[in-house]
Amino acid sequence: MKILMVCLGNICRSPLAHGVLQHLVQRSGLNWTVDSAGIGGWHVGNPPDHRAIAVAKRYGIDISGQRAQQFHPSHLDAFDHILAMDRENLRSLMARTKTTEQRARIQLFLEDSEVPDPYYDNQLFEPVYQLVQQRCNELIERLK
Repeated sequence: MKILMVCLGNICRSPLAHGVLQHLVQRSGLNWTVDSAGIGGWHVGNPPDHRAIAVAKRYGIDISGQRAQQFHPSHLDAFDHILAMDRENLRSLMARTKTTEQRARIQLFLEDSEVPDPYYDNQLFEPVYQLVQQRCNELIERLK
């Protein structure tokens, strides 16, 4: 199983989801690949936002070694599930698809709602972490 988390810049939401799901996958003994990417390339090569690193660290998850990458069309065929953090990310991903099979792999991370972008609001990092944690637990149960 290969899962890709996608947000706008790959420095806040998708690195948190990547780190949390990777942690749960390892703890569960599953042989899954988890990665993350951003629609935009502004932060390519940079570590996650320091606030995302801090909130993950509070829960024993180290995401500091991750580096931002931009979503590439090759990801459409390389991953079984591509999970978008918000509807704008979802639209951007869908616009890059060429086949029904590729479109079927893409969905919203929260299925019917969005993960708010905490980049401009320090107070959102904790609630975003909690949303991500809950959803990653659900994903493990649903997909294993």
